[in-house]
Amino acid sequence: MNKQQFWQLIEAARDQASNPNDGEAVAREASSLLASRAVEEIVAAERALWGLMVDSYTNPLWAAAYIANGGCSDDGFDYFCGWLIAQGREVFERVVADPDALAELPIVQSCAADGVDLEGEDILGIAWNAHISATGDRLPPGSPTIRYQDLDPTWNFDFDDHDEMIRRLPRLAALYLQ
Repeated sequence: MNKQQFWQLIEAARDQASNPNDGEAVAREASSLLASRAVEEIVAAERALWGLMVDSYTNPLWAAAYIANGGCSDDGFDYFCGWLIAQGREVFERVVADPDALAELPIVQSCAADGVDLEGEDILGIAWNAHISATGDRLPPGSPTIRYQDLDPTWNFDFDDHDEMIRRLPRLAALYLQ
């Protein structure tokens, strides 16, 4: 399974989910769909998922997650990226390219108004859960390991600096920090 096929899986899961904006519901459907596939595809889905995690590992996106969730640890950033993946390819690619575009999404505006964090931890386990469901066993040893790229040093500043966040992510700051 390559990234394009992985995105097709996510879109199918979103179509079947009771609420396509709910990362947990999308993860359940994705795991279920994936469990019906060949074991090799399940393992390949794990690689594709973590490839997307690598693609999303940027300071600007981390800063956006920090604003939206009122702070963001290492694990919290992973969960945010899981949420972003659950939103589908178009949203993922748009927001990775321009993290400030997060503020334009109706689901984000709704979450901001309701004080709901953008977290999708369950997405990170879809291949793991599918493999257990399909085989009764964990993913095989040697499952994908990832290496994140170095973070952009020009974004190495205190994310609690509201003035700097407003300057760098103005639309998102207007939604959350005003």
